Amino acid sequence: MKLSTRELVIVAVFGTLWGIAEMSLGTVLKSLNIPMSGLVLSTIGLTVAMIGRVFVPKRGATLFVGVIAMLLKLFSLGGVVLGPMIGIISEALLAELVLSLGGKPRRALFVIAGAVGTLWPLIQPFITGPLLFGQSLFTTWLNLLDTGSRLMGIGTDAIFVILLGMIAVHLLIGIVAGVIAWDLGRLLQIRMDGSYREAYQ
Repeated sequence: MKLSTRELVIVAVFGTLWGIAEMSLGTVLKSLNIPMSGLVLSTIGLTVAMIGRVFVPKRGATLFVGVIAMLLKLFSLGGVVLGPMIGIISEALLAELVLSLGGKPRRALFVIAGAVGTLWPLIQPFITGPLLFGQSLFTTWLNLLDTGSRLMGIGTDAIFVILLGMIAVHLLIGIVAGVIAWDLGRLLQIRMDGSYREAYQ
């Protein structure tokens, strides 16, 4: 990946936006103990990163945005930041892999990238829980069922329904994030290009 100075600045701006969202909103959501706060932050971060990809449609740009956001997360106040940092870079990497499948940016790739990226908050606890925090997989599984049970208003014995429901929610929100990122990014790009041309006419 070789980026021009202008492209590096754009990537840095979007990485900073993602990082600021994690530092500010992440702290608030954690303190309020909001359910599925990881999904909320993932959706916001990926939307920002994918809009950045519209402006810099080059391989590695989305991952670079995530790296900057992850580094900024180091300055977050309160609590352990290792888990969120892993989340940020993993989501950026997954989105990057999907967006790099094709040469030219396409809406379909953005939709898939959003869906895949927002699935990560559902998967990460099963990896970081045992490895970083000494939490058993069984406990992580019970936490997932408890969260799904409370959100859906059903008993924890409806395992299949809860699991499918949680996956569906993450995928649907990710799809929406991909559509928003593509449409908003294209709109901003067109308007900025128009303003630039008017300024130099």
